[in-house]
Amino acid sequence: MLGKTAASLFWMSRYLERVENSARFIEAGFRIALTRSASASDEWSSVLKSSGVLQAYRRKHDDFDSVNVIDFLLRDRDNTNSVMALTKKARDSARTARTALTREVWEATNESWITLNAAMAKPVREQDLPETLGLIRNQSALVRGATLGTMLRNDGFNFLRLGSFLERADSTARILDVKYYLLLPSVALIGSSVDNVQWETILRSVSAHRSFRWLNGPDISAQAVADYLILHRQMPRSLTFCYAKISDNLNYIDHNYGIKSRSGELAHEICTDILRRPIEAIFDYGLHEYIADFIRANNGLAAQIETDFNFHDRVG
Repeated sequence: MLGKTAASLFWMSRYLERVENSARFIEAGFRIALTRSASASDEWSSVLKSSGVLQAYRRKHDDFDSVNVIDFLLRDRDNTNSVMALTKKARDSARTARTALTREVWEATNESWITLNAAMAKPVREQDLPETLGLIRNQSALVRGATLGTMLRNDGFNFLRLGSFLERADSTARILDVKYYLLLPSVALIGSSVDNVQWETILRSVSAHRSFRWLNGPDISAQAVADYLILHRQMPRSLTFCYAKISDNLNYIDHNYGIKSRSGELAHEICTDILRRPIEAIFDYGLHEYIADFIRANNGLAAQIETDFNFHDRVG
């Protein structure tokens, strides 16, 4: 597959996954702000920081008013990682790789852009935010369903999946980091009712609350939730699950071309080192420090994939 086409598919799926993840970040901040209204500005500041757009926001706004933060994250033209900007990038990437996509995947991606552009033509009111975030997630699900249901399991599919799972792993790691390092106001609150409410909110933001309860019952603790979101092999947003899929897709590509890429080696190293540590060792090391190490390794793998497979002149 030509490097430009592979790059377009890879980044198309990364942008689409990032759109859904942005909605999850906003939902997490919104829910936590509601439970701790006295420090709502701190919560929104943390969401912006974890989304990587804090400095861009500060150049435009002096405070962390929820209306401004929500509009900046959803539709602001000055935010290149807003939901609308990312949706447009995904559509542009899909157009570049149009001949490598099924009609259903292209139409679902194009329809997502049209639908979300109409829904966010004007600033979204706080009372309408849950409905809008639900619409964003639903549009993402439509593209994902079309991809899984109609794409041939060839190189194009593998590059789409690589982009999705790299981005998803990054998002899960960052949501964990928001909770444990940025949102918790004091170590004195660890294990308290406030702490448990926040962990429950994080589980809901990654659609893991019900499945966590199936396995763990009503008791929520920092260690149990972190173990579930980092190490559980059957949880589709856990770091371990994402990397099992990343390794599989890289192995398929390597096998198809009869090569052994550095990307495949790096993915294997992350699986056997960072993601094989027991949760007790992770907490002894420091959850924030562990997540920071993982994010760096994940970014390093993404850069290596671009190098290995000659991603040049990518869209966006």
